[in-house]
Amino acid sequence: MKRNILTWSLVAGFAMFSASCSNFLDEKSPTRLDESQVYSDVNLVETSLKGAYASWKAVRTDEQALIMMMGTDETQQGALQMKSDAAKGGIDRYDGNLNSTLAHISNQWGIRWPIVNEAARIIKGLSSSPVEPGSREAKLVGEASFIRGFLDFQLAMYWGEIPIRDLDHEAELGFRRQPLKDVWTFIIADLQRAADNCPKTNDPGRATSGAAWAMLGKAYMSAPVSTGLRDFSKAAACFEKMMGDYSLVPYKNLWDYNTPNTTEAILEFQFSPVYPNNNKIQFQIGSRAVQAFFGDGCYYSGYDKIVPTQYAYSSVDSGGVWEPGDQRRFEAIRYDFTYYGQTPNLDPLKWEDLGNDYDELMPHVKKYEDFRTDKHADNKINNMWNSGKNIPVLRLADIKLCYAECLNELNRTAEAVNVVNEVRTRAWGGTLPDNRKWTTMGQDAFRTAIMDERMRELFAEDWRRIDLIRTGKYVEYVKARNKWTKQSGTIQNFNVLLPIPDTEMKLNGDITPADQNEGYH
Repeated sequence: MKRNILTWSLVAGFAMFSASCSNFLDEKSPTRLDESQVYSDVNLVETSLKGAYASWKAVRTDEQALIMMMGTDETQQGALQMKSDAAKGGIDRYDGNLNSTLAHISNQWGIRWPIVNEAARIIKGLSSSPVEPGSREAKLVGEASFIRGFLDFQLAMYWGEIPIRDLDHEAELGFRRQPLKDVWTFIIADLQRAADNCPKTNDPGRATSGAAWAMLGKAYMSAPVSTGLRDFSKAAACFEKMMGDYSLVPYKNLWDYNTPNTTEAILEFQFSPVYPNNNKIQFQIGSRAVQAFFGDGCYYSGYDKIVPTQYAYSSVDSGGVWEPGDQRRFEAIRYDFTYYGQTPNLDPLKWEDLGNDYDELMPHVKKYEDFRTDKHADNKINNMWNSGKNIPVLRLADIKLCYAECLNELNRTAEAVNVVNEVRTRAWGGTLPDNRKWTTMGQDAFRTAIMDERMRELFAEDWRRIDLIRTGKYVEYVKARNKWTKQSGTIQNFNVLLPIPDTEMKLNGDITPADQNEGYH
């Protein structure tokens, strides 16, 4: 980490400032401003923070945006991807290819740390002197704390013990993995600071106090039980502080590029179908059969990098998750590939010889399709690579379902059922049939049912892996529902966490092979 996190972050940090202060990046004096000057200057910090947001948003672009959605009970890699890339296939098979040398996992580790470190520098620089509550400095500290807290939350969920980037205690902490209790205490403190200092309203794509309270609630309900920090009462209190500031909108509006940043949106990453602000998601998740038949100018062409599992796309009576009348189903998943009266077939792909595994015309993720890239659209973009819908990070329905979980754990299941029915009412267009209303159920039954409801509501929104980990259902559900995991039969309990990258252990003297997560080499 000394090189691949700290060095990259410092270079990125100075690059962030280049547009506004190129005078100190000249040949004679490339370091005219030292770090203490840079990170204590509120105008330079604002520029740095914008760069951190841009880098964070980039995590959710192109193929790298999909890696953490692979290998779950909700989405899996497409058949050709599994056949053509055995190493990456390990993410779904959970075989020996899922190891410390797997570049796709190393990248997920590597792309987050420079952003964490930049946020840490901002927090240290602005906190070197007392920060006045409500000031611009306080707002920036709050936003940087939110970014660091959110990314540390993900890193801790995926890898367990991680380094703590508290620059005021760097000499003491080093670059070692820290005990889980210390890590989660740090995450909670960051998100509390963010809740206290982020503004109530902010520019789209930037953190607010509502987003911070939402993530603090998620942290309290996700912290490992072993830390003693999991607290559903505190989580519920966090959610109660912010839910009233948002409202549910028709589900289809969430995926309509004409209605970005709805009243349900707590935080969305801002994209557009124009390079370099496109996210390329549809290029990765559309259908190759459609691409082969209609070309790049069909807005749901793509390369099948992830597809829904059979459980995630099937109806309840076929052993899946979807109930009759749930409008979310056809907003979330594409079943019909007919395009302007023509139906594609697999003939152009038959040479690939995938046997019974062809899935290019099986159900696909639909949420991120962007018609503005279609050859029939007015934009004349003609390539799904330019897909650029906003990507939701946090939204109210997610938090309502989290809140319902907390109520259930607090033995207030009847109230929890009512909250879930609010979300389900929206899913049935505003009128929930009596036979679709949740009624009184036991606490354990609720725990099972809420996981299906979260899949229906949040399909392919990058929360499933975390949901499975925090509820202890990871291995059970993935083994039963992911086609490739089931075929392989090699998933083990240690696969709940990912391997620490080999490159990190080679570059960071404080993390050695002895510090590797159990089960990995």
